[in-house]
Amino acid sequence: MKDLLEEIWESIRRNKLRTALTGFAVAWGIFMLIVLLGAGNGLMNAFMNQGSRFATNTMAVFGGVTSKPANGYQTGRHIELNDQDIAITQSVLFAEHVDKISPELFKGPYTLVFNSRHLSAYLNGCYPSLQDMNKIEMLEGRFINQNDIRLQRKAIVLAASHAIELMNGGEDYASLVGKTVTAGGITWLVVGIYKTDRSAQRVEEFVPVTTMQVLMNEVNRVDQINFSFHGLTTVEENEQFEQAYRAALNRAHKAAPEDESSIWLWNRFTQNMQMDKGTHYIRISLWILGIFTLVGGIVGVSNIMLITVKERTREFGVRKAIGASPWEIMKLIMAESVSITALFGYIGMFLGMVACEVMKMTVGQSSVEIFGESFRLFVNPTVGLGISFGVTVLLVVAGTLAGISPAIKAAKIRPIQALNET
Repeated sequence: MKDLLEEIWESIRRNKLRTALTGFAVAWGIFMLIVLLGAGNGLMNAFMNQGSRFATNTMAVFGGVTSKPANGYQTGRHIELNDQDIAITQSVLFAEHVDKISPELFKGPYTLVFNSRHLSAYLNGCYPSLQDMNKIEMLEGRFINQNDIRLQRKAIVLAASHAIELMNGGEDYASLVGKTVTAGGITWLVVGIYKTDRSAQRVEEFVPVTTMQVLMNEVNRVDQINFSFHGLTTVEENEQFEQAYRAALNRAHKAAPEDESSIWLWNRFTQNMQMDKGTHYIRISLWILGIFTLVGGIVGVSNIMLITVKERTREFGVRKAIGASPWEIMKLIMAESVSITALFGYIGMFLGMVACEVMKMTVGQSSVEIFGESFRLFVNPTVGLGISFGVTVLLVVAGTLAGISPAIKAAKIRPIQALNET
C-alpha cells in the first residue's frame, strides 16, 4: 500500500498542472451541486413557510361578483356573506367533511389607545377556532373563547408588536393582560397577547365576531368564512365538494349555482398539493443541473487517465516485462483516478457547505416587501451532511468507473509494443 501511494504521489507531482485542472473540474462539479441543492432547499423552505401560516386542511370563502344572470338579477351583483352562509356551512349537507368553522369580520383602521400611547390598528372579529386554523401562537393570556362569543364580551387579543408599542417599547407587555384599551370608540378588555406574524399583510387585533357585529352595526354580515375539513384527500374529491358547496351558497344568494365568480374559495389543501408538486419538479431540475456539472468533472478524470496511460506506455511495458501482472497495472491507474476524485471531491464538498452557510447568514436572513407584505426568499438554504457525503461518495464511485477504461487499456499493453514507443 505504501509503494502504491508513493507511485500515485509521484505521478501527481510530475503532472501538477494537469492534475490541478482536472481536480478543479471535479471540485467545481460537487461544489455547484451542493450550492444548487442548498439554494433550492432555501427557496422551497421559504415557500413552505408561507404556506405553513395556515392549517393545510382548511378553506377560506369570500363573496365575489356574479358573472351570470339568475333569478331576475343581472350580472355584476356583489355577494356579501352573512350568518345564513355560516349556517349552511355548518349544516348536515356538509357535516360529513366540515369540522371547525370561523367567520371573520374586518374593521379599521382604528386608533388603538392605552394611557397616552396610541397607534393604528385593525380589528378582526372571529370565532375561537380561528386560532388553530391560522396557527396563532399565544404568548400571554388566552385567545377568544366560546363565552366571549355567546355573551358578546368586549374582549380583545392584541398583537405582541402592538402591545410593546403601547407599553412605550417596554418588554413588560404581558402586564397589559387584564387592562383595558380603546379601539373604534369602544373599551375592550385585553385577554391575551399573540405572537405577531411578520409575514401577514397587516397586523390585527382579534375580538369576538358577535360583539363586533352588534357594536359596529354589522349584524348578519361577515367578510370571510374559514372552516377545516377532513375526508377530502384527492383533487377530484375536493373539486366535487367545492362545486356542491359553492352551489349551495349561490342558491342562498339567488345566484346561478354554477357561477364560480360569485363565491370565491381558497382551498389551502389543494394549494399545498400544487406547491408539493412544484417543489418536487424544482428539486428534480436542480439535481439534473448539478449532475450534468458533475459529469463534466468525471469526464475530465477519465481523460487525464487516458493521457496518463498514453504517456506511460513504455513504463507499463517495462513493468509487465519484469513480471507485473495486468491487475497490478489496472490497480495503479484506478487508484490514481480514485485518489484525484476523492481528494478534490471532498474539497468541493467542504467549500460547497461553507457557501451554503454563507447564504444562510446573508440572503437567508433577508426579506423583501411585496405589496406591503414581507417575504423571505431563502429559509435555511443548506444541505444535510448525509446528502453531502452521499453525493461525494457517489462521485468517488463514478471516479472509480471513470478509471476502468484507461486501466483496462493499460493492462492490455504488450511489452514489445511498449518498448518500441518513442
